[in-house]
Amino acid sequence: MTDAPGPVEVLPDVAALAARAAERFVTTAAEAVRTSGRFTVGLSGGRTPERLYALLATPGIAARVDWPRVHVCWGDERCVPPTDAASNFRLAHDALLRHVPVPAANVHRIRGELDPAAAASAYESELRELFPPTAGRSPGARFDLLLLGLGTDGHTASLFPGLTAVRERDRWVAAEYVPAVSMWRVTLTPVAINAAAEIVFLVSGREKAPALRGVLRGPPDPAHWPAQAVVPGDGRLRWLVDAAAGESLPN
Repeated sequence: MTDAPGPVEVLPDVAALAARAAERFVTTAAEAVRTSGRFTVGLSGGRTPERLYALLATPGIAARVDWPRVHVCWGDERCVPPTDAASNFRLAHDALLRHVPVPAANVHRIRGELDPAAAASAYESELRELFPPTAGRSPGARFDLLLLGLGTDGHTASLFPGLTAVRERDRWVAAEYVPAVSMWRVTLTPVAINAAAEIVFLVSGREKAPALRGVLRGPPDPAHWPAQAVVPGDGRLRWLVDAAAGESLPN
């Protein structure tokens, strides 16, 4: 499928989706380490990424990644402590990070236990150190790979319909209270997201089918479908979806 914003690959089921995403992760990591000496990745929360993280932790796949050269970040976080069951950091830690030799200094988590505004400010400062401006571009260095999900309402990261973070044009990170989930969230904004070298959406489940069709086929309206705000300026965008999520898309 080529007329969507970025190629859309429909896999038979969530296991095949996770396997395909793992191959993208391994390939992109190897390319980044070869060209720049490190691999910077932004992780997502959710059930589908959790399947991916568990797969990456298996010995056969983990051995193909130069983990000491990997820098791990997150696209968003709930404002909870890192030990909370709702924490995106905890999900990635339990499924992947505790099984592979990523140096502690290379794990750049969002400190959800802080005041939301302080957590957003601290994370943006850390990202600006990790990605200093180069050749007049800000961010300069950038995420080699950013993993994103899609909510049933069309949100991605913690860019939710009708809220302000999706319209941000200056800050890389924003804190926002999300009434739909009755919780504060800290999220990358489109400024940082769209600077990534490669963005991969992972979408699974029949309940996501209407939102996926709306984002890919509906008229441009990021305030209603925040995932439409993901338009990398100098990078690649691809969608990996399972057959259930993709059932409403044209063949």
